Amino acid sequence: MGRKLIVLMMLTGVIYFNSCKNSNGDKEVKTQVVQNKILQQKDGTISLKVDKADCYQDTENPSTNTAEWNVVVSKSGRFNIWLSSSTKDTTDLKYNNSVMLSILDNRIEAHPSIDKIIHNSSEVNYPYFRADSFIGSMYIQDTGLFNVQIISEKIVPRGVQKSDSRNDDNSKLLSVFLTPAQ
Repeated sequence: MGRKLIVLMMLTGVIYFNSCKNSNGDKEVKTQVVQNKILQQKDGTISLKVDKADCYQDTENPSTNTAEWNVVVSKSGRFNIWLSSSTKDTTDLKYNNSVMLSILDNRIEAHPSIDKIIHNSSEVNYPYFRADSFIGSMYIQDTGLFNVQIISEKIVPRGVQKSDSRNDDNSKLLSVFLTPAQ
């Protein structure tokens, strides 16, 4: 009877030790996610560059290309959503499909048009221009760490070249800006 009790206690100790090890692995994953976060600026702006996003590309259906960021929202409120694109054509961005942005349960879907042209932007090289598009506004009620996702055929992950030479003149999504609404 005493041996069975000792074996049972040792088995319980081994299981407890292994379960503690596994929880540490979960903490490492959570820490890694928190390290790759985007912080809201002091003025309330949230700046999300596609180059710093986790990107997913679908070569068969580019309209489902996705960019994702982990964002820490410290000031809640209503935000205006702006997209920045690089383009050669300052009259048409040539987005074939609408762009969808989602944060928590909030979604905005819009077809970007040119609202502002930025000449001599440091984000693009000549002959490209930076074009900003207002796609709507969104209210973010809570603060904390959130996943922000945008879906568009104009998301091209860094290091990926478009194979179709006809697409070279088309635009490319550079970044998303959430600015506090006044």
